[in-house]
Amino acid sequence: MKPEALRVRDYMITDVFTLPSDTNIMRAIYLLGERDLSGMPVVDADNRLVGILTERDCIRTALQSGYFDEATGSVAEFMTPLPIATVTPDDSLIDVAELFAESPFRRCPVIEHGRLVGLICRRHVMKALTESAWFGAGETTDKTE
Repeated sequence: MKPEALRVRDYMITDVFTLPSDTNIMRAIYLLGERDLSGMPVVDADNRLVGILTERDCIRTALQSGYFDEATGSVAEFMTPLPIATVTPDDSLIDVAELFAESPFRRCPVIEHGRLVGLICRRHVMKALTESAWFGAGETTDKTE
């Protein structure tokens, strides 16, 4: 498959853990750790994206709680709110690769008709590119295999 034919929908994950914006921040931090995730999309009751809670946001929260001896509040108070980078299922994976190459983002919510339908991460893009004909269809240069 030619790289320009690669689409987000073919590599995104659709079983995405999300957080309601009113989730207690300490509960959200626990869930990130428990699920070994570096971030989770934050959605409203209609599954519309309102932000993202990242490890960076959680570290800031932990530091703040250390200074003030408690961390309370909702995810909405600590998340990175919109606007954040998003993509659609039909976007080119090459465009998403360029976004990841030029930004600190590790993941990007996938939005269709205003609702969260998936998530694409750097790892998904790298796998797609290395498996494409453009990259040698998954061949390695390691002759020890």
